[in-house]
Amino acid sequence: MKSSVTLKTTVLLLALTFSASAFAANASKGNFQISEQVQVSGTTLPAGNYTAKWDGTGPAVQVSILRDGKTVATVPGKLIQSNQKAAYDSSEIQTGASGSRELTELHFSGKQYALELGNAQGKSAESMK
Repeated sequence: MKSSVTLKTTVLLLALTFSASAFAANASKGNFQISEQVQVSGTTLPAGNYTAKWDGTGPAVQVSILRDGKTVATVPGKLIQSNQKAAYDSSEIQTGASGSRELTELHFSGKQYALELGNAQGKSAESMK
């Protein structure tokens, strides 16, 4: 009888562990779409659908950009907390010194944080328009 209770407790703990890790995995990724070619960390991303996955709990994280399940770029990032949830998925693009369009920030629908990419800390007012 004692081993039956121990077995049930172990199974319950394993189920909770797997469900918690699945929730954490979902919290550390988000989908986004870009409508025209941009740069991120020196890599050109053509228009299309992507997934951002990050390692770490923040604020500093390591971000992988995936397309069709394959990593196409890796960049340092920063999780930025917001006072309100994003109404929709969006991305911020800034024109770099060389004239290239650079992906600098991602917002995910229903989430109360944004993901700042690369060295986006030096954003100008022009990029926020």
